[in-house]
Amino acid sequence: MAEVTNYIDSLVAELCPDGVEYRPIEELFTTRNGYTPSKSNSSYWANGTVPWFRMEDIRENGGILSKSLQSVHESALKKGGMFPSGSIIVATSATIGEHALINVDFLCNQRFTVLILKDEFKNLLSPKFLYYYSFVLDRWCLANTTQSSFASVDMKRFKKFEFPVPPLEIQEAIVEILDKFTNLEAELEAELEARTLQYEYYRDSLFETLNCPRNPLGSFAQYSKDRKKDDSTVTAYVGVENLKSDFQGCTPTESTNPGVIFRKDDILLGNIRPYLRKMWRADSDGVASPDVLVVRIRDEFSENISSRYLYHLLASNEFVGYNVAHSRGGKMPRGNKTKILEFEAPIPPLEEQQRIVDILDRFDALTTSLSEGLPAELAARRSQYEYYRDQLLSFPRKGENQ
Repeated sequence: MAEVTNYIDSLVAELCPDGVEYRPIEELFTTRNGYTPSKSNSSYWANGTVPWFRMEDIRENGGILSKSLQSVHESALKKGGMFPSGSIIVATSATIGEHALINVDFLCNQRFTVLILKDEFKNLLSPKFLYYYSFVLDRWCLANTTQSSFASVDMKRFKKFEFPVPPLEIQEAIVEILDKFTNLEAELEAELEARTLQYEYYRDSLFETLNCPRNPLGSFAQYSKDRKKDDSTVTAYVGVENLKSDFQGCTPTESTNPGVIFRKDDILLGNIRPYLRKMWRADSDGVASPDVLVVRIRDEFSENISSRYLYHLLASNEFVGYNVAHSRGGKMPRGNKTKILEFEAPIPPLEEQQRIVDILDRFDALTTSLSEGLPAELAARRSQYEYYRDQLLSFPRKGENQ
């Protein structure tokens, strides 16, 4: 990659011998705030044709978007109309440090400030280049929030943030390079997803073909009833926010919060419907929040049932589907604790359990380990990408000593 950065450096030196001009957001862009149409007016949300982007769109579909997960009716538009295609949305409140390039006319919610390039600069700046440089803006936003109970970016200073305006030839060369990095990363992500699906299929097949008795989960396991009441002792704490999605582990925090005590080898399940695919087999003792169920094999069965086997079983699509089907509640459905313990679990002899565990652990290491397999390669590729992106987007300022 050194030759790539050297090429851009030489191009900048050739085309911008005096350095690159930087201009503030308030000069380059018209800024508008996103908004959420009134939820009490059902007509705004029926038969919608206007794309309405939220943070969920970025998390689900990435940073270059042409379709939204949700749409609103044209009657919900304010006087200013839709935001134009080619604009950048930047998260400036709540979840800060995210942005996206939107390639359709659209609306977005109030978390975002919309950067609309002014007409006089449309021939000077590429939307894709602005998208890539907005990663620099993301870091600036994270470092420049106002001090209040609700995180938000200091908008006066935000409008003073400067974008470089190198010649289009340089912008296009940088975009081409970064697009290649992005595509390579996407290929790895697709391979990881394919391996994960293969793993899930193989895991489910192993459990489906077991020829052994099935017993209710509650006949050999129970929920932890031990509670930490003293709020002075610091201990490992796990809430649903600490559990990683799709069974990829957990990052406990240190806290004095009271809660349900878990022990090493207990299985912790997220118990709110959006987090039902969050699960961790504890590698230490600690305390869990009320939104996390702590499942423990009863002492009298501990020599006959492997906690690692039970972990893989509860990660199966059969159990997850069962859990989702029996979850209940309105705005935030939760798993049905009674029904969970009624789940019919296949329990083969311990030797067969270990055979299944050995097979699935190998798949697990390939797909979810932080130190080996595809995730490690993907993390290394992302780190490399971010490093070279920063290098490619660093320009000498006009008027500075070269």
